[in-house]
Amino acid sequence: MEILKKLNPFRRRDPVVSVVRLSGVIGDAVPFGRGLGLRGVAGRLEAAFSGSRVKAVALVINSPGGSPVQSDLIQQRVRDLAREKEKPVFVFCEDVAASGGYWIALAGNEIYANPSSIIGSIGVISSGFGFEAAIAKLGIERRLHATGAKKGMLDPFQPENPAHVEHLRALQDDIFERFRDWVCERRGARLKGEPEELFSGAFWTGAKALELGLIDGFGDVRGVMRERYGENVKFRVHGPREGLLSRLGLRPKGLMSASDGEDLAAGLAGSLLAGIEARAMWNRFGL
Repeated sequence: MEILKKLNPFRRRDPVVSVVRLSGVIGDAVPFGRGLGLRGVAGRLEAAFSGSRVKAVALVINSPGGSPVQSDLIQQRVRDLAREKEKPVFVFCEDVAASGGYWIALAGNEIYANPSSIIGSIGVISSGFGFEAAIAKLGIERRLHATGAKKGMLDPFQPENPAHVEHLRALQDDIFERFRDWVCERRGARLKGEPEELFSGAFWTGAKALELGLIDGFGDVRGVMRERYGENVKFRVHGPREGLLSRLGLRPKGLMSASDGEDLAAGLAGSLLAGIEARAMWNRFGL
């Protein structure tokens, strides 16, 4: 039988582990559409869980967080597929799996990281810019017309309103409660830290995260999966399929509409600010 397997490799039934990389800031409001969202990863996840030889799915996460909605949508899709296909999910955190990145990581049955990975940041944050002083110096008058007392709340070109900030904090509290409950549901008795520490919004190295029960151990995809499924395990990587223009955030020449030209300046400004925000998210973790 061994001779036949060597002569006909197609008869070999080595186990397969599907690998899906989830990298970047989570959400659609990212320069050039490079955000990590369900729309961009749904196809890869579906393919990863398909196939009779697939024994497990490994998610490789490297994200400082972002949209709580997209984080939740991605983890829900992973858990739905895991139940439907009856396959375990292993998560491997690289440089950082923080905030929304850790939210997604919780979809795994087991979570691994490097001792120097950044893990945690279980909390909700909202950031922006205030331009009212800047436009005043430039002699620019802000004109905003809206129905409803709170329709224009948190407008960056007007002074901050305490009532609007209070409304934002209430929203954050609701999202934070869901995040905290999700951590407790997925990690359960494995959590070893006090709630005041775990849910303070702090982040830790992988070594400390292991002590706190936020991860299950150290290791990378190749090592852990070979230990679990044998030296002959095969890895099937499911990555995004996009052309050069898409990777650069550009569209083919001739597909730009008239309205695109009118909105070009505004779009570039928005991309610049979103880029600063995205860069700031990585910088928070020293990256």
